[in-house]
Amino acid sequence: MHHDTTAIAALFELPFNDLIHRAQTVHRNHFDPNEVQLSTLLSIKTGRCSEDCGYCSQSVRFHTDVEDQPLMALNEVIEAARAAKTKGATRFCMGAAWRGPKDKDLVPVLEMVRAVRALGLETCATLGLLHDGQAEQLAEAGLDYYNHNLDTSPEHYRHVIHTHSYQDRLDTLNKVRAAGIKLCCGGIMGMGESRADRVRFLAELAALDPPPESVPINLLVHIPGTPLADKPALDPIEFVRTIACARIVLPNSRVRLSAGRSQMPESLQALCFLAGANSIFYGDKLLTTPNPEADTDRKLFKKLGLRALALETPSTPGEQTGLEVSTDLHAIK
Repeated sequence: MHHDTTAIAALFELPFNDLIHRAQTVHRNHFDPNEVQLSTLLSIKTGRCSEDCGYCSQSVRFHTDVEDQPLMALNEVIEAARAAKTKGATRFCMGAAWRGPKDKDLVPVLEMVRAVRALGLETCATLGLLHDGQAEQLAEAGLDYYNHNLDTSPEHYRHVIHTHSYQDRLDTLNKVRAAGIKLCCGGIMGMGESRADRVRFLAELAALDPPPESVPINLLVHIPGTPLADKPALDPIEFVRTIACARIVLPNSRVRLSAGRSQMPESLQALCFLAGANSIFYGDKLLTTPNPEADTDRKLFKKLGLRALALETPSTPGEQTGLEVSTDLHAIK
């Protein structure tokens, strides 16, 4: 829609009230304004990653207090997915700290995808860069979404990551699309980038054809021991502007308020929802950083009159998905 950087830059320059009004208008034209999609994220393999992404606690190159853990057992993953579903999540995302999976690594992950799908949840995985043929295997196992973020603008990227290129990321996104899997692709704000970088980043997302169905807009979590730990915090209003611009530029995508939400006061989260965010990570933890507890979210949803997106009817006839579970967030005990 607004692929060119000039149009996106002009959005960022609008008076705040005008920008929010535009974003909210676009939002209402494409979505129920009071419905938020809930995803839960589980780290199925933690730490000892070969890459040097400057924001990440899991790189083997940085000294952080993250405990390395090998690939989780299938039954533990199923248990976590069941708990997430009971709490009202409709999508279950599995993340593994790898440069990319070796074929032998992929085998147990395919089992996890099948098992989570059998529970009636949408499945998502983030496993790094994919080789030829791997996306097809994931699709066959029933993977609904693959998450692979562009992180930032192509120009700023080289200040953050040196072990793989922007093009490597685009290549993986293309493989995922070719295999017929939906894309979850966003970035992290507050990594020392300029507003022009945020503009370029949104233009890159909009240029993907089709654009990602799911767009996480993260706020950098400053993790001690990582190269970006000392970056100045991004101005919160600039963060809300970024969400509003993402909503206008990507009218059909779910924009997810992701990492950094646990540091945001309710008033700031409310502004993000007003600006068009309509998906959150829900549960006590994101990969390795804290997330608001589910009951805190229930209270916030109640205050704002928001409700959780209900589970879709299962594709397999006769399959019980627990649709009888109340999807009214504050009614779920």
